[in-house]
Amino acid sequence: MTIDVIVPEAMRKAYDAFHYAPAVREAGLIFCSGVIGQGDSAEDEFRDAWRKIGLILAEAGADYADIVDTTICMVDLASNAAVMAKVKDTFVQAPYPASTWIGVSGFVRPGARAEIKVIARVTP
Repeated sequence: MTIDVIVPEAMRKAYDAFHYAPAVREAGLIFCSGVIGQGDSAEDEFRDAWRKIGLILAEAGADYADIVDTTICMVDLASNAAVMAKVKDTFVQAPYPASTWIGVSGFVRPGARAEIKVIARVTP
């Protein structure tokens, strides 16, 4: 079986260094790996993560409107949830996808506040 790997050029170095795909396409769906943004504030970090998701989706021929499911993991969920909701709503519009939010103790990148994983459909 051949996996249809989605790797935007801006993410090629990470793909080669860490051996994981930003996304794979299978059976009409795009499965994105978790994405961590960068920024001085929670808002900047979350906005960067959603921007990166947009790059991945575009490489696969999709966009934010094609997202059918989101999983958002955050440290300090009580403090960060409102900021994430505000930022998410600038990228993801109605009809909204299924969504799961999870509070966690940390991420592989120290200091990261959130990791976002999405599944999107490929529209014919």
